[in-house]
Amino acid sequence: MNQLTEKTIACPYCGEHIDVLLDPADVDQQYIEDCQVCCKPINFLVFESADETLSVTVSSDDAGYGFASY
Repeated sequence: MNQLTEKTIACPYCGEHIDVLLDPADVDQQYIEDCQVCCKPINFLVFESADETLSVTVSSDDAGYGFASY
């Protein structure tokens, strides 16, 4: 798997849907990107699912907000 994968995520703060590109080199890596809409920091964890597709879990630093996997 050498290609970037596009996923649509929802910001854990504002709920806006954002398209992100996942890089296979980032598997099992955690990083932070700011939301393109509200500018708050989103935690990303990229992983390879059982069917070998790239997936991502996004979460906030704020305990009042949840997380979601895509």
